[in-house]
Amino acid sequence: METIVQNIGQLWMVNSGVRALGGVEMSGLKPLENAWFRIKGEKIVEVGQGNFSENTNSNVLTVDCEGGLVIPGFCDSHTHLVFADWRPEEFLQKIRGMSYSEIAEQGGGILNSAKRVEQTSQAVLLEKAKSRLLECVGYGTAAIEIKSGYGLSVESELKMLRVIADLKRWSPVPIKSTLLGAHALPIEFKGNRGAYIDMVVKELIPKAAAEGLADYFDVFCDQGFFTQAETEEMLEAASQFGMRGKIHANELGFTGGVQAGVKYNAISVDHLEHLGDAEIQLLKGGKTQPTLLPSTAFFLKIPYPNGRRLLEENLPVVLATDFNPGSSPSGNPWFVWSLASIFMGFEPIEALTSLTLNGAYAMELGEEYGTIWPGKNASFIVLPQLDSLSMIPYRFGGGLPYRVFIQGKEWLK
Repeated sequence: METIVQNIGQLWMVNSGVRALGGVEMSGLKPLENAWFRIKGEKIVEVGQGNFSENTNSNVLTVDCEGGLVIPGFCDSHTHLVFADWRPEEFLQKIRGMSYSEIAEQGGGILNSAKRVEQTSQAVLLEKAKSRLLECVGYGTAAIEIKSGYGLSVESELKMLRVIADLKRWSPVPIKSTLLGAHALPIEFKGNRGAYIDMVVKELIPKAAAEGLADYFDVFCDQGFFTQAETEEMLEAASQFGMRGKIHANELGFTGGVQAGVKYNAISVDHLEHLGDAEIQLLKGGKTQPTLLPSTAFFLKIPYPNGRRLLEENLPVVLATDFNPGSSPSGNPWFVWSLASIFMGFEPIEALTSLTLNGAYAMELGEEYGTIWPGKNASFIVLPQLDSLSMIPYRFGGGLPYRVFIQGKEWLK
């Protein structure tokens, strides 16, 4: 099947996308005006400018963008969308003044979700995850990463990873799977941290690898959770099975997560609300991408990461949703785009690049996703005519009408 997408007022991210882009490179990107592109099957095969006048036959589908704006589909490189239930009761606790750490200390937070996952069947987890995944695709998400981490036992973590494996086979978009082997310390291991880490290293990682369930490995390296030394021990074990790191780092304090991630060549270090000169210099000297999750800072009412500084240091910054039931109960990239501009000083094109091309590279999908270019996957979003790209974050949260196309076909939300 061939499709011609034409009458595009502004076509953004027209780029071969051979690598993630740093801040200076992002800000210089310009749209292709009065554009069109051709799709065969699921791939873009040609991009052009001007009026498309080639004769077409009845086997060619035409998409008229009516002078509107077209962007690539979002690439969301950090989510936790496999979980048993939402946690609205903790939302009330937050409203009444309790902090994320205080809720966790009372058995809430991650431990709350872990208990529910343990009690929920794999089949039920899968059906709930399908619904959330479809919600994300409806926003225009064309590729996504999903973590385990609400298991906290070998059996429950493997159950979550098997749900993600089932999702991969069913999903209309590509999924990357991450074993979040150390998300929190279970109550039964308090006072015996070493035993839990041994379980992760000697049992959980090998079993997940034996079934081919995980593309990446993650640790919550942060204040009140896991130390830099513990993180490095687990990253070393995961590396022996070919799992690169994607590390939760420095959300709650300066805890060495960046140091551990760069040392072990992690694909990304995520959160980074606490970031200093030492961390920035390490990131500049390595290949680990900084990933920012502004909707988490929004929901927890904590300071936003210094994204502007990272852009000025020309680092390939990524933006992602952190979709999860406790600290970011939203998989909406449009809202992340607005938060990045409003609270972190991202120019609209910088945020768009971070949500598309750079997000794709944070999942090792950059050769297929994240830009509009021959050979890339035909997943894209059509918006109405706009005076500028700034209108998108200005109309925060996805306030503009849009059409989503996944793998070359329109997605009916």
